[in-house]
Formats: sequence, structure tokens, C-alpha cells
Amino acid sequence: MYAIIETGGKQYRACKGDILDIELLQPQEGSQVTFKNVLVYNNGTETKIGLPYVKECMVLGELVSEIKGPKVIAYKYKKRRNYHRKVGHRQRYARVKITEIKE
Repeated sequence: MYAIIETGGKQYRACKGDILDIELLQPQEGSQVTFKNVLVYNNGTETKIGLPYVKECMVLGELVSEIKGPKVIAYKYKKRRNYHRKVGHRQRYARVKITEIKE
């Protein structure tokens, strides 16, 4: 049994017990998270495809923690102009454990 959910402009494949790193959410650690934007639902025997979402399906999860992704370095340089710029960025993510998929 799995579902493909949409959150933060990205799509994730979610099974019960999976741990996903998704775009940062507002709830506090340990609280419940509900994903209602389910694109595809498969229960092992049949597959439901939403137009654009499966209406009667939702995915429940628990917010485990907030984490930071890897550091990304952007370096700009122009030759013979004495111009260089170094910028770093670390994206923050919410780590969510999928607890249930409701049909």
C-alpha cells in the first residue's frame, strides 16, 4: 500500500512507516500532520488516480524533527574585473514519519 502525495510543490511516495524529508511545516515536533493532496493511491489490488487529487484519501504523519540539508555553495566570478562573490545556503526540512494512509 502506498500513496503519492504533493506538498511544498514536490511529490513524494509515501508508505506506512516511511520517513520523509519535506519542505518545512509550521506544526511543532511530535504533532500530527495531514496531507490531503493525494495524487495516486494503491492498496495492492487496485490503483486510484486523482483528477487532480483522490478525494476520499489522505495521509497522516507525525512531525519527528526539523533538520538542515547539505550546504550549497554558489560562487560568481568575473575574470580581470576583481569581482567574486561566494554565497552559501542550507535548506531547512521537516522530517515526517508516515503513520497511516486512510482511504
